[in-house]
Amino acid sequence: MTAREATVTSATEPVGAPCHGDPHDDAHGASATGSPAGPHGYSKQKDQHLKRLRRIEGQIRGLQRMVEEDVYCIDILTQVSASTKALQSFALQLLQEHLRHCVADAALKGGAEIDAKVEEASAAIARLLRT
Repeated sequence: MTAREATVTSATEPVGAPCHGDPHDDAHGASATGSPAGPHGYSKQKDQHLKRLRRIEGQIRGLQRMVEEDVYCIDILTQVSASTKALQSFALQLLQEHLRHCVADAALKGGAEIDAKVEEASAAIARLLRT
C-alpha cells in the first residue's frame, strides 16, 4: 500500500494483518465479517478506551452546543484544542499498545512479518504526525 492509499483508507476499513490468528479466519487474517482477528494490543484496556472515547465524544457534542449557543470564537477554539489533544493522546496510547503487543509478537516470529509490522507502524506514526 502506498502512503497515498494509506491516507485514503477510511477509519472503518481494516488495515494490515492482525496480531494473532483465529481458527475462523481466512488465509489473510480476515474473519468471516471482514475485520482483522483479535486479540489486539488494546484488548485488555478495551473498557478504559471506550470510556475515554465516550468522554471525547462528549467534548465534541459540547463544541456543537457552543456553536449553537453562539459562544465566543476563542472559547470554542480552546475547546477544539482540548478535544484534539485528547484524541492525540488516545492515539499515542493505542500506538504504544500496538508496538508492545503486535509488533513485539511479530518480532518473535521474525521473517517478513516483522518487516510488515514495522512498516505498518511507521505509516501509522507518519499519519499521526501529519495531523
